[in-house]
Parts: sequence; structure tokens; C-alpha cells
Amino acid sequence: MPNKYEQDLEIDESNDLTMDNLQSRKSAELTSLGYLPDSILILIFSYLTPLDLIRCTRVCHRWHLIVSHQQQLWRRLFLRPDCTNGHIGAVHVRHIDKFIYMLGTRCASSLIYIDLPVELVTVEVLRVLASHCPNLEYLTLDFSSAMQLHDFSELNEFPCNLKRLCICLSEVIFLEGFMRRIYGYISSLNTLHIIGTIEKSSITSTEETDTYETINISKIKTHAPNLRVINLYGISFIDDNHVELIASGCMHLQCLALNFCIRIRGTSFKNLMNRCTKLQCLLLQNTGIQDDAMVAIDWSSTQLSELDISSTELSENGLLVFFSVVPKLTYLAVSYCDGFTDKVLNLLMDRGILNGCRALDLSNTVNLNVDTVHHLLTSSPSITYRLEALNYTGHDDITEQFWIDTIRYLRRIKILIIGTAHSWFRQIARRIHIDQILEACAIHCPKLTRFEIQWDPETLRFSENSSKFIDHLRVRCTNLLSFVLSDGAYYEGAKANFERAERFSVVRTTTMYQTSIISALSFYNELRFN
Repeated sequence: MPNKYEQDLEIDESNDLTMDNLQSRKSAELTSLGYLPDSILILIFSYLTPLDLIRCTRVCHRWHLIVSHQQQLWRRLFLRPDCTNGHIGAVHVRHIDKFIYMLGTRCASSLIYIDLPVELVTVEVLRVLASHCPNLEYLTLDFSSAMQLHDFSELNEFPCNLKRLCICLSEVIFLEGFMRRIYGYISSLNTLHIIGTIEKSSITSTEETDTYETINISKIKTHAPNLRVINLYGISFIDDNHVELIASGCMHLQCLALNFCIRIRGTSFKNLMNRCTKLQCLLLQNTGIQDDAMVAIDWSSTQLSELDISSTELSENGLLVFFSVVPKLTYLAVSYCDGFTDKVLNLLMDRGILNGCRALDLSNTVNLNVDTVHHLLTSSPSITYRLEALNYTGHDDITEQFWIDTIRYLRRIKILIIGTAHSWFRQIARRIHIDQILEACAIHCPKLTRFEIQWDPETLRFSENSSKFIDHLRVRCTNLLSFVLSDGAYYEGAKANFERAERFSVVRTTTMYQTSIISALSFYNELRFN
């Protein structure tokens, strides 16, 4: 016998309420969720995470049937305990047998995305995914915490229609025995992520610890010739020999990300650019690329349009030679690049390389003069007219007048990151009055979606009328999704202002959030992992 609350949610099968006549029914009759038809409930449930759907099954028998039998509600499954960023709710699997049954019945043909921790990477789970989930396109296999693998000697089935495969490596487990079983099923891949175990100690030195090649790159490129995007992130054993292997087998490659692969020197890039003629995006943050290797390439004959050389040790002369032949760029990130000087930026402006640039990261370029950047943003309409993302932080000489003068030219800006973090440590005596900066953004940047101000509370100055300027920003920048500030009195006031307008979770702190321009990349959706 259903309890009182379940009776309120039950409806008769003869109920004729539909999407068509829902608006015509009197609002007085819609006093319970029980009056909503299944079609509307399914539409509501489609916005919930798997974790919330599981909770809904405990509400009443009707909801249990709807959630259990509507496969379209189970399109994505997040099963790793660390997958709890924002709206994504991770599900912890306690009983593998029940989970395998659910995969074959509840998810089946509707499942398109799943990530598996190492304890769920078993022969039985992979067999069910291969036989019951033909539309599975995105698969993540997380071996990062593995100390021992399951026995895959009987693995003869694997999803064969995958578009993206993400493998998180372990420091001590060699995956060749497992990979040998799946090579024949990955020919459909367009995107490959291999995530390493980079740590602070391994960033600074390659000699401190032994590194093991826990996965065979050469065999992957042989069995996945249609790869368009390859992301090798923080893998300590990746060097130029591996890039040569990729260049020899992946002729359709359009994006190569080697961020935090510190053994990369760039000697393989000449063959890479000659063979992979479609390559448009090259991400080299915190790699060991050298001047001689970069200047030995005829970049003018390539299709390169997006480049990240942040935290590299390229010299000023090397960058001058490099940028004298590079084609026009729509994305350029040079943060923490000491060789990026006034001469280099002037060369970029003179050659028109940044004309039409969508995203620019000049943060923490200590040898770049503030006046040169001011000239770039105020006197180059061919650059600022299309600029959608700008990161210019980490300079002690930047004042509020700098941003008041330049923001008026950034009418298409969507992502803006300004300020200087840890001003107290830098002993900056200048104080920044924030009100007029917000007013300039409210007037000239109607498309602003993400805005970060890094100055700490000791540096920021605001007045009694600051709430008025925050109002202007909130009302005029209707697309603003993230407003990141240092924790302090100004942050508390801005947060309260947005929450009074029922815009929750917009104002955030730099302690928990960091804004980046990386979403301006053409291949951003393909490059996302974890």
C-alpha cells in the first residue's frame, strides 16, 4: 500500500493530461507532481545527473519505473570518485554484478559516455559495453591509482565505435598486456588522451626519478590512423622520438597537445609539420623546446593558427626568428615566457600576425613593457576588434587607468583576466580603485562571460557606491557566468549583490577558481578530459 506521499504522486492511467493541453488546465488542478505526464517528467529528469536520478528512484514506484526504463536518461555515467567538479555527480559502484546488469538494461544503446576507475576495468564490464552499448563514443579508463591489473587474457570484446579514448596512466603498471587486446578496436578513434602522472618534483628535473614507458605509443598510432586530436599531458617519458612516431602514422592530425611533457625539445617538429600538413593547433606549455629546433622549421608553409608556448625557455632572438615566419595566429599564449619582449610584440604587430586573433595570454611576461601592451590594445583595431579572450596579469605597473583606457576597445571580449595576485608579497604600494574598471566593462563589454580580478584585498580600493557599479555590471553583462575575486570584503559585497538578484554561484574566489582563456581554442571540446 503506497504511503501518503506516494499517493500524491500517483496518477490514473486514464489521465488525459498531455503536452498539448497542459496550458489549458486550471492551475488549481496542478497541485501535485502526480498530475504531470510521463513525457514531462522524463524531460525534467533529463537535466539531472546520474546520482540525482538514483535518488529519484526512491521517491515512489512510478518514478522508479520511469527512471529505470527510460534509457535516454542514462546517456552519461561518471564513476570515478574524483569526478565531482561542479554539476557532475560521481556514482560509487558497490556491487559490480548489479552494475553490469544495469549497463545491459538501463543504459544499453543510449549510453554515449562513461568513465571507469581501475576497479571497474574488467573483462565483464568491457564485454557488456561492447555488446550492449553500440553507441558508446567516449570512454575513459583510469589506471592512475592502480597497483595491480585484472587478468585480461580472456578479453576478446571491446567497444569498437569509440570517437574518443582517454587513458590515465599509472606510475608502476605497464599497460601493454591490456592494450594488446584492444588495438584491433580503436581504428575509429578521432581523439586520444593519454594522461601522465606529472608531479612538482618531475617538472623541475628529469634526472631525479626513473621513468618507465608504461604504454606503447608506436602501436597506438599504427592502429588509430584517423586521429585528429592527440593530447599527451604530463607524461614524463614522452620525447621527440614519440612525436616522430606520431608524425609517421597520423596524417590527419589537426591538434597536438604536449603540455608538461618536459622531455620534448622540438627536434621532431620539422618532420611533424611536413607530414601532418593539416596541423593547426600546437600546445607546448612547460615543455623543453629549444631555439635551434624551432627556427629550423619553415612555419610559413604550415597551417598553424593556435599556439601555446607558456613557461618555455625560448630566447628573445629565437622568438624574433620564429615569429618572422609564422603565419597569422588566432590563439597565442606566452605566459611566463621571459623571452617575450617589446621587440617580439612589436614584430607581431608590424607583421599583422595577431590580426584577427581571438585569444591572447600575456600574463607574467616580466620583460614586456606595460606601455607596449597599452599601445597594442588602444592603437590596433584590427587586433582588438575580434579579441574574445585576454589574460594580462602579473605586472606591478598596471593601474586602473590602464584598463579604463583599453577596455573600451574590447567590445567583443568574453573572457577577461586582470590584476596581480599576491600583491602583498610583491610589496606593491599602489592601490587600485575597482569601481571605474567595472563601469567600463559594463558599458563596453556586453558579451562578457568570465571575468577575473586577481588583486588582493590589500590592493583593491572601493567606495560606498561600489554596489551601484556592481549593479551595472550584473544588469548589462547578462551573459556573465563567472566573476572571480580575491576573498575579502569586496568579494562578500559582490556575492551578496548577485545573490539578491538570484544569480547564485556567479561570484567566486580565486582560492577555489582560476579563469583561463583555453576555452577559446577551436579544439577545446575535444581537449577536455577529467
